[in-house]
Amino acid sequence: MAASTMRFFRARVSAITDLTPSFRRFTFTGDDFAEYGDPGYDQRIKVVFPTEELSLDAMPTGDDWWDVWRTSPDEARLPFRTYTTRAVRGELREVDIDMVAHDVVGPASAWIERAGIGDEVLILAPTTAHTGVSYGIDFVPPAATENVLLVGDETAAPAIAVILEQLPDDATGVVVLEVPHEDDVAYLPKHPGFDYQVSARGPGARHDHLVEATKSAVAALAPAGRGAEVEEVDIDHDILWEVPRTARGGAALKSAPLYSWMAGEAGAIKALRRHLVTDQGVDRRAVAFMGYWRLGRAEN
Repeated sequence: MAASTMRFFRARVSAITDLTPSFRRFTFTGDDFAEYGDPGYDQRIKVVFPTEELSLDAMPTGDDWWDVWRTSPDEARLPFRTYTTRAVRGELREVDIDMVAHDVVGPASAWIERAGIGDEVLILAPTTAHTGVSYGIDFVPPAATENVLLVGDETAAPAIAVILEQLPDDATGVVVLEVPHEDDVAYLPKHPGFDYQVSARGPGARHDHLVEATKSAVAALAPAGRGAEVEEVDIDHDILWEVPRTARGGAALKSAPLYSWMAGEAGAIKALRRHLVTDQGVDRRAVAFMGYWRLGRAEN
Protein backbone atom coordinates (compact mmCIF):
# COMPACT_ATOMS: atom_id res chain seq x y z
CA MET A 1 0.00 0.00 0.00
CA ALA A 2 1.34 3.43 -0.94
CA ALA A 3 2.28 5.74 1.92
CA SER A 4 -0.17 8.56 2.61
CA THR A 5 0.92 11.96 1.31
CA MET A 6 -1.48 13.96 3.49
CA ARG A 7 -2.87 13.09 6.90
CA PHE A 8 -3.77 14.37 10.35
CA PHE A 9 -1.04 14.73 12.97
CA ARG A 10 -1.84 15.02 16.66
CA ALA A 11 0.26 17.91 17.90
CA ARG A 12 0.94 19.42 21.29
CA VAL A 13 2.24 22.89 22.06
CA SER A 14 5.87 22.85 23.21
CA ALA A 15 6.62 26.58 23.03
CA ILE A 16 4.79 29.88 22.53
CA THR A 17 6.65 32.98 21.32
CA ASP A 18 5.14 36.43 20.87
CA LEU A 19 7.07 37.71 17.86
CA THR A 20 5.22 41.03 17.58
CA PRO A 21 1.94 42.37 19.02
CA SER A 22 -0.04 40.51 16.32
CA PHE A 23 2.06 37.44 15.50
CA ARG A 24 2.31 34.56 17.93
CA ARG A 25 4.44 31.54 17.07
CA PHE A 26 3.29 28.14 18.27
CA THR A 27 5.92 25.42 18.23
CA PHE A 28 4.28 22.01 18.09
CA THR A 29 5.72 18.57 18.64
CA GLY A 30 4.37 15.08 18.06
CA ASP A 31 5.52 11.53 18.36
CA ASP A 32 5.26 11.05 14.58
CA PHE A 33 6.48 14.49 13.48
CA ALA A 34 9.48 12.92 11.76
CA GLU A 35 6.91 12.13 9.04
CA TYR A 36 5.63 15.72 8.78
CA GLY A 37 6.37 16.91 5.25
CA ASP A 38 7.70 20.28 4.09
CA PRO A 39 7.04 20.80 0.36
CA GLY A 40 7.99 24.46 0.75
CA TYR A 41 6.74 27.97 -0.05
CA ASP A 42 3.19 28.76 1.10
CA GLN A 43 2.12 25.21 1.96
CA ARG A 44 -1.46 25.34 3.28
CA ILE A 45 -2.38 23.19 6.25
CA LYS A 46 -5.48 22.81 8.42
CA VAL A 47 -5.42 23.19 12.19
CA VAL A 48 -8.33 21.63 14.10
CA PHE A 49 -9.17 23.14 17.48
CA PRO A 50 -10.89 21.43 20.41
CA THR A 51 -13.83 23.18 22.06
CA GLU A 52 -15.32 23.09 25.54
CA GLU A 53 -17.96 20.69 24.22
CA LEU A 54 -15.88 18.49 21.91
CA SER A 55 -12.47 16.85 22.23
CA LEU A 56 -10.17 16.26 19.27
CA ASP A 57 -11.45 12.68 19.12
CA ALA A 58 -14.66 14.08 17.58
CA MET A 59 -12.82 14.98 14.37
CA PRO A 60 -13.08 12.44 11.52
CA THR A 61 -9.57 11.70 10.27
CA GLY A 62 -10.07 9.08 7.58
CA ASP A 63 -9.71 9.67 3.85
CA ASP A 64 -13.36 10.75 3.76
CA TRP A 65 -12.96 13.21 6.64
CA TRP A 66 -14.30 16.17 4.65
CA ASP A 67 -17.53 14.45 3.62
CA VAL A 68 -18.10 13.18 7.14
CA TRP A 69 -17.36 16.57 8.70
CA ARG A 70 -19.54 18.66 6.38
CA THR A 71 -22.54 16.33 6.67
CA SER A 72 -22.38 16.21 10.46
CA PRO A 73 -24.67 18.43 12.56
CA ASP A 74 -23.15 21.77 13.60
CA GLU A 75 -22.95 20.76 17.25
CA ALA A 76 -20.82 17.73 16.31
CA ARG A 77 -18.29 19.57 14.16
CA LEU A 78 -14.94 20.77 15.44
CA PRO A 79 -13.74 24.11 14.01
CA PHE A 80 -10.64 24.31 11.86
CA ARG A 81 -8.76 27.07 10.09
CA THR A 82 -6.15 27.29 7.34
CA TYR A 83 -2.57 28.27 8.15
CA THR A 84 0.91 28.03 6.63
CA THR A 85 3.68 25.77 7.85
CA ARG A 86 6.30 28.29 8.98
CA ALA A 87 9.14 25.85 9.67
CA VAL A 88 9.71 22.10 9.96
CA ARG A 89 12.51 20.53 12.01
CA GLY A 90 11.95 16.86 11.39
CA GLU A 91 15.00 15.71 13.31
CA LEU A 92 13.65 17.47 16.41
CA ARG A 93 10.02 16.54 15.70
CA GLU A 94 9.05 20.21 15.75
CA VAL A 95 6.86 22.40 13.58
CA ASP A 96 6.34 26.17 13.83
CA ILE A 97 3.04 27.78 12.90
CA ASP A 98 2.64 31.56 13.19
CA MET A 99 -0.88 32.71 14.02
CA VAL A 100 -2.44 36.17 14.20
CA ALA A 101 -3.39 37.14 17.75
CA HIS A 102 -6.34 39.52 17.88
CA ASP A 103 -9.58 40.12 19.75
CA VAL A 104 -11.52 36.93 20.38
CA VAL A 105 -14.16 36.62 17.66
CA GLY A 106 -14.36 32.85 17.17
CA PRO A 107 -12.97 29.46 18.20
CA ALA A 108 -9.55 29.92 16.57
CA SER A 109 -8.86 33.32 18.13
CA ALA A 110 -10.14 32.01 21.47
CA TRP A 111 -7.69 29.09 21.32
CA ILE A 112 -4.81 31.39 20.35
CA GLU A 113 -5.62 33.63 23.31
CA ARG A 114 -5.78 30.91 25.96
CA ALA A 115 -3.48 28.14 24.66
CA GLY A 116 -0.70 26.91 26.90
CA ILE A 117 2.17 24.44 26.85
CA GLY A 118 0.86 20.91 26.42
CA ASP A 119 -2.42 21.88 24.74
CA GLU A 120 -3.24 19.79 21.69
CA VAL A 121 -4.59 20.31 18.17
CA LEU A 122 -4.83 18.24 15.02
CA ILE A 123 -2.87 19.35 11.95
CA LEU A 124 -3.77 18.16 8.46
CA ALA A 125 -0.48 18.40 6.57
CA PRO A 126 1.65 16.70 3.92
CA THR A 127 3.87 13.80 4.93
CA THR A 128 7.46 13.11 3.97
CA ALA A 129 6.07 10.63 1.43
CA HIS A 130 4.81 13.58 -0.62
CA THR A 131 6.56 14.04 -3.97
CA GLY A 132 5.75 16.06 -7.06
CA VAL A 133 3.15 18.81 -7.21
CA SER A 134 1.50 20.01 -4.01
CA TYR A 135 -1.84 21.68 -4.66
CA GLY A 136 -1.58 23.18 -1.18
CA ILE A 137 1.12 25.49 -2.57
CA ASP A 138 -0.24 28.54 -4.38
CA PHE A 139 3.06 30.28 -5.15
CA VAL A 140 3.68 28.87 -8.64
CA PRO A 141 5.76 31.41 -10.60
CA PRO A 142 7.07 30.90 -14.13
CA ALA A 143 10.63 29.56 -14.34
CA ALA A 144 11.78 32.89 -15.78
CA THR A 145 10.33 35.79 -13.80
CA GLU A 146 11.86 39.27 -13.83
CA ASN A 147 10.04 40.50 -10.74
CA VAL A 148 7.76 39.08 -8.05
CA LEU A 149 5.02 41.08 -6.32
CA LEU A 150 3.88 39.71 -2.96
CA VAL A 151 0.76 41.37 -1.52
CA GLY A 152 -1.19 40.64 1.63
CA ASP A 153 -2.57 41.61 5.00
CA GLU A 154 -1.57 40.07 8.32
CA THR A 155 -3.28 36.76 7.51
CA ALA A 156 -0.96 36.34 4.52
CA ALA A 157 2.22 37.46 6.31
CA PRO A 158 3.40 33.96 7.42
CA ALA A 159 3.09 32.66 3.84
CA ILE A 160 4.92 35.71 2.48
CA ALA A 161 7.64 35.16 5.08
CA VAL A 162 8.26 31.58 3.97
CA ILE A 163 8.27 32.58 0.29
CA LEU A 164 10.87 35.28 0.96
CA GLU A 165 13.07 32.85 2.89
CA GLN A 166 12.96 30.27 0.13
CA LEU A 167 13.40 32.49 -2.92
CA PRO A 168 16.98 32.64 -4.24
CA ASP A 169 19.04 35.70 -3.34
CA ASP A 170 18.99 36.92 -6.94
CA ALA A 171 15.18 37.12 -7.04
CA THR A 172 13.82 40.66 -7.21
CA GLY A 173 10.50 42.30 -6.51
CA VAL A 174 8.28 44.18 -4.08
CA VAL A 175 6.47 43.17 -0.90
CA VAL A 176 3.30 45.06 0.03
CA LEU A 177 1.99 44.21 3.47
CA GLU A 178 -0.57 45.85 5.76
CA VAL A 179 -0.41 44.93 9.46
CA PRO A 180 -2.43 45.99 12.52
CA HIS A 181 0.35 47.55 14.63
CA GLU A 182 3.52 49.54 13.99
CA ASP A 183 5.64 46.95 15.78
CA ASP A 184 4.33 44.24 13.41
CA VAL A 185 6.32 45.80 10.57
CA ALA A 186 9.42 43.91 11.74
CA TYR A 187 7.79 40.49 11.32
CA LEU A 188 8.97 39.70 7.77
CA PRO A 189 12.46 38.32 7.10
CA LYS A 190 14.64 40.45 4.88
CA HIS A 191 15.44 39.49 1.30
CA PRO A 192 18.22 41.41 -0.51
CA GLY A 193 16.33 41.69 -3.79
CA PHE A 194 13.00 42.99 -2.50
CA ASP A 195 11.69 46.45 -1.77
CA TYR A 196 9.45 46.42 1.31
CA GLN A 197 6.29 48.51 1.37
CA VAL A 198 5.06 47.48 4.82
CA SER A 199 2.85 49.69 6.94
CA ALA A 200 0.65 49.59 10.01
CA ARG A 201 -3.06 50.03 9.44
CA GLY A 202 -3.90 53.69 9.84
CA PRO A 203 -7.03 55.37 11.18
CA GLY A 204 -8.61 55.41 7.73
CA ALA A 205 -10.34 52.58 5.92
CA ARG A 206 -8.92 49.08 6.15
CA HIS A 207 -6.63 48.19 3.23
CA ASP A 208 -5.87 51.80 2.23
CA HIS A 209 -2.14 51.11 2.31
CA LEU A 210 -2.54 47.70 0.71
CA VAL A 211 -4.43 49.03 -2.29
CA GLU A 212 -2.46 52.23 -2.89
CA ALA A 213 0.99 50.71 -2.40
CA THR A 214 0.11 47.78 -4.68
CA LYS A 215 -1.07 50.12 -7.44
CA SER A 216 2.18 52.06 -7.20
CA ALA A 217 4.26 48.89 -7.30
CA VAL A 218 2.40 47.52 -10.33
CA ALA A 219 2.79 50.81 -12.20
CA ALA A 220 6.56 50.60 -11.70
CA LEU A 221 6.99 46.86 -12.35
CA ALA A 222 4.46 46.36 -15.16
CA PRO A 223 3.77 49.37 -17.38
CA ALA A 224 0.17 49.44 -18.53
CA GLY A 225 -0.73 47.14 -21.39
CA ARG A 226 -3.94 45.85 -22.86
CA GLY A 227 -6.25 44.68 -20.10
CA ALA A 228 -8.44 41.59 -20.01
CA GLU A 229 -11.93 41.25 -18.64
CA VAL A 230 -12.15 39.19 -15.46
CA GLU A 231 -15.10 37.27 -14.15
CA GLU A 232 -16.69 39.06 -11.23
CA VAL A 233 -16.80 36.83 -8.15
CA ASP A 234 -19.59 37.24 -5.61
CA ILE A 235 -17.36 37.11 -2.53
CA ASP A 236 -20.37 36.85 -0.23
CA HIS A 237 -21.26 33.47 -1.72
CA ASP A 238 -18.28 32.19 -3.72
CA ILE A 239 -14.60 31.62 -2.99
CA LEU A 240 -12.19 34.15 -4.48
CA TRP A 241 -9.28 31.86 -5.35
CA GLU A 242 -7.37 31.35 -8.58
CA VAL A 243 -3.89 29.93 -8.99
CA PRO A 244 -2.82 29.63 -12.64
CA ARG A 245 -1.40 26.17 -13.32
CA THR A 246 -0.89 23.81 -16.20
CA ALA A 247 -2.68 20.46 -16.33
CA ARG A 248 0.34 18.95 -14.61
CA GLY A 249 0.30 21.50 -11.83
CA GLY A 250 3.23 23.66 -12.91
CA ALA A 251 3.26 27.36 -13.74
CA ALA A 252 0.83 28.43 -16.46
CA LEU A 253 3.56 30.43 -18.27
CA LYS A 254 7.19 29.67 -19.10
CA SER A 255 8.21 33.27 -18.44
CA ALA A 256 6.69 36.55 -17.32
CA PRO A 257 7.99 40.05 -16.59
CA LEU A 258 5.93 40.08 -13.39
CA TYR A 259 4.43 37.35 -11.25
CA SER A 260 2.01 38.50 -8.56
CA TRP A 261 0.88 36.55 -5.48
CA MET A 262 -1.92 38.25 -3.54
CA ALA A 263 -3.76 36.99 -0.47
CA GLY A 264 -5.85 38.39 2.33
CA GLU A 265 -9.32 39.81 2.87
CA ALA A 266 -11.45 38.93 -0.15
CA GLY A 267 -12.84 42.41 -0.78
CA ALA A 268 -9.39 44.00 -1.11
CA ILE A 269 -7.96 41.12 -3.14
CA LYS A 270 -10.90 41.26 -5.54
CA ALA A 271 -10.28 44.98 -6.19
CA LEU A 272 -6.55 44.44 -6.68
CA ARG A 273 -7.11 41.52 -9.03
CA ARG A 274 -9.29 43.74 -11.22
CA HIS A 275 -6.69 46.49 -11.18
CA LEU A 276 -3.81 44.23 -12.20
CA VAL A 277 -5.58 42.31 -14.93
CA THR A 278 -8.18 44.74 -16.31
CA ASP A 279 -6.70 48.17 -15.63
CA GLN A 280 -2.99 47.46 -15.86
CA GLY A 281 -3.01 44.61 -18.36
CA VAL A 282 -1.00 42.07 -16.36
CA ASP A 283 -1.38 38.59 -17.86
CA ARG A 284 -3.91 36.80 -15.66
CA ARG A 285 -1.84 33.62 -16.00
CA ALA A 286 0.79 35.40 -13.92
CA VAL A 287 -1.54 36.47 -11.11
CA ALA A 288 -2.38 34.18 -8.18
CA PHE A 289 -5.01 35.56 -5.83
CA MET A 290 -6.54 34.05 -2.71
CA GLY A 291 -9.37 35.48 -0.61
CA TYR A 292 -8.26 34.06 2.74
CA TRP A 293 -11.14 35.59 4.68
CA ARG A 294 -14.12 37.94 4.45
CA LEU A 295 -14.87 40.89 6.72
CA GLY A 296 -17.57 40.01 9.22
CA ARG A 297 -17.45 36.29 8.58
CA ALA A 298 -15.71 33.39 10.32
CA GLU A 299 -15.04 30.48 7.97
CA ASN A 300 -13.37 27.07 8.13
